[in-house]
Amino acid sequence: MKWNKMGRGTVASILSFALVSVTACSRDYTLAYVYVTTAKPLTSSSPNGGINAYAVDFQIGSLTPLADSPIPAGRNPFTLVASPNGLNLYVVNHDDSTIGEYSIGTDGKIYLQNTYNVTGSNATSVAIDAAGAFLYVTFQYQLGPQGQQLYSTAAPGPGGVTIFPINKDGSLGTAVANTTIGTTPSTPTLNYVPVGNTPVGIEVSRPRCEPAASYNAGNPGCTLTDGSGPGFQTSFVYVIDQESITTPKAALLGFSQNMATGALTPTNGTTITTDSTGKTVATGFGAGTTPSAIAEDPSSRFVYVTDQAQNLLFGKTANADGSLTPMNNSPFATGIFPLGVTIDPRGKFLYVANFSSGTVGAYTLDATSGMPTGAVGSASTATGTGPMCVTVEPALGIYLYVPNNLEGDVSAFQLAPQNGTLKQVQNTPFPSGALPTCAVAVANGSHPTQIIVE
Repeated sequence: MKWNKMGRGTVASILSFALVSVTACSRDYTLAYVYVTTAKPLTSSSPNGGINAYAVDFQIGSLTPLADSPIPAGRNPFTLVASPNGLNLYVVNHDDSTIGEYSIGTDGKIYLQNTYNVTGSNATSVAIDAAGAFLYVTFQYQLGPQGQQLYSTAAPGPGGVTIFPINKDGSLGTAVANTTIGTTPSTPTLNYVPVGNTPVGIEVSRPRCEPAASYNAGNPGCTLTDGSGPGFQTSFVYVIDQESITTPKAALLGFSQNMATGALTPTNGTTITTDSTGKTVATGFGAGTTPSAIAEDPSSRFVYVTDQAQNLLFGKTANADGSLTPMNNSPFATGIFPLGVTIDPRGKFLYVANFSSGTVGAYTLDATSGMPTGAVGSASTATGTGPMCVTVEPALGIYLYVPNNLEGDVSAFQLAPQNGTLKQVQNTPFPSGALPTCAVAVANGSHPTQIIVE
């Protein structure tokens, strides 16, 4: 998302105009829509969970359920992502190992269009590239050549990433073939990218312009920011593996993205091989003992990973080739059992959902080094019980939402654009279905998405 630099007077004038326009328009004060996955079955006759849909009030950030909410999903809908154009929603159904594709109407209502099988079992996380061209889905266990189950909780093994091309109408195409990573003479092509044990998070960076190199060959051209000449757009994909306590191999894996095909290539510092038993062996960058969530800032310079076992936040600097270097003074303290992390659209503040503490931690990000420090007055703000995920609406970037898994509701906060501090939204928390797992917000098309109040 591009944010325009405006003077205070200009911003004030535009906001005043926007308020008048919103009052007059038929869609009233709806700034954005928030969608929350809930794991508990909607009915006693079906194992399927649901999606709660809400309208966001422009003035105070409160949530109002849409008329047809909740909407059915698959079994144990675990997380979700919206397309960059705000027209589609993709929901990860963990227990079904499927992706639900929903269209988003002009009134915020969502409609199931298709359901797709992931090319492994137990889907865990999802990310979409900035162009809305490819969807990346991690899964816990690889399948055999005939689709047979190879691994289980009792006999764990490596997972992978399914890459779906996204068609113009938001539907998903056939999974991208992988002929280079983890393949063997007997299996020269895979319909997934193999990674390590228990991949639980994935992030796709926004493209940045870099000099020509092997990792951006074939990508669209661009002009280098220093004016020194032409370059190529460069994007990377990062995956966090929890691995095994007894066989730690990697925590954070990096891949360069071919922006035309969606294919992935390991960066320097990441290696994917196959051992004598046929299992994938992945090595990469360290990120604690049990990484749980990942986020990257909008400039694609800094990557952050939470560790749920050590209660830490690891900061990494992304190099030109996508390899990662530990940030000065990393890691940084979090609350107890951090499970979710996000960065506001400006790239100024980072927020961590601490499940066992029942808090959301707020950090300011240094613009030069990326180093996070506790935001004044809001280093730890109480939520409900068991916060699992955190999201910021993209329309104005000032309202933050946290699903509380053990409480069955959503906490809402307003963040101060000057320093990232949080205050509760009126009437928070807002009821949801039982066992909410994650949330995503989509801007209402009638509202600007480039106004920043400094």
